[in-house]
Amino acid sequence: MNNDPYRIDKDACRGRQRRLLEQMHTLGLELVLLTRSESVQWLTGAYVKPLFAPAAALDASGHVTLVLPSGKVSPDVFSADEVVGYEEKWHSTLRDEQREASNEVLLKALSKRPQRVGGEWSCLGPRLLAEFGSDIVNLEPTLYRMRRRKDPDELRMLNRANDANRAMYALAREIIRPGINELEVYNQLHAAAVNELGEALTYFGQDFQCGSRGGPPRDRKAQAGELYILDLGVGFRGYYSDNARTVAVGGELTDLQQQAWEDLEKALLLVESTVRPGVSCRQLFEEVQALLANCGPGVFNHHLGHGVGLAPHEGPHLNPRWDDTFEEGDYFTAEPGLYHKDLRLGIRLEENYVVTAGGVERMQIGDLGMQK
Repeated sequence: MNNDPYRIDKDACRGRQRRLLEQMHTLGLELVLLTRSESVQWLTGAYVKPLFAPAAALDASGHVTLVLPSGKVSPDVFSADEVVGYEEKWHSTLRDEQREASNEVLLKALSKRPQRVGGEWSCLGPRLLAEFGSDIVNLEPTLYRMRRRKDPDELRMLNRANDANRAMYALAREIIRPGINELEVYNQLHAAAVNELGEALTYFGQDFQCGSRGGPPRDRKAQAGELYILDLGVGFRGYYSDNARTVAVGGELTDLQQQAWEDLEKALLLVESTVRPGVSCRQLFEEVQALLANCGPGVFNHHLGHGVGLAPHEGPHLNPRWDDTFEEGDYFTAEPGLYHKDLRLGIRLEENYVVTAGGVERMQIGDLGMQK
């Protein structure tokens, strides 16, 4: 693993720890407790599979305590000053009370009980609330905001996840023909992603239905003339990919389908010409919505996009229900779509971008074109 280019970057983790420590000092916090798996990985590099309950603590001196399932404890691998394990299994059987067991070990590892503590309210658990009182500062908004800024090691992981997407889209253009079963497409794309990454995926989704806006694969055959929306994502060691392409089954487009595709290309060009630090995500959504409202037939009635990282949906939110502004370091998707029965049933194109100091950079995922 020492030659693994995607191994944990301890220096990058230490940089995130220093940034969180600065926020702690600003808020007057003596201790921060992290109990969300994604937050623990962001801080220490430790990816833990679902069903388990890692935890981490950062004190005002910068000391990091990491709690992991006992089978994962390896102090030299992760970016922490102290790594301790909790019993996640008894005689090979998973325990029900994972969070309780993890929190008890965390509390035993802490030498002090400070008065001013920050934590993630939605997943702290009653034990930590009881130990530190009801005055724990909710640090979730701060952590979500900090996670938006992607460091080079995170971009490396996200780009590697997209290597799998690139391989899946290339294969999809080869195998999608009238008569292919959605389950067969799903199986072959999963295999392509695993073969590309050379290891098991930590996530696989999301839309695999033909002649539909999306959903899991069905025992159904693709029909000539339908549009096949593939909105694909994998997990690579906890980091997600998420982008979409639309394939014309049989390779022939109607004039309406071709026009819809061109309209969505215009929407993506509008994103690229507009985004820079300080721009309103809501305003961009409204501008794209206005652009696509004049296109027909077809309706655009979902979000324009969202951030991606250690969760499939993060900030920034290109969505009228939020009022985010773009910031340098944001990694986000833009996914305009047009849907109508005359389009058999619709088209969605989704690209990934990184916000730079002067604008935005499109990640190279593969050809957007629908013709094979």
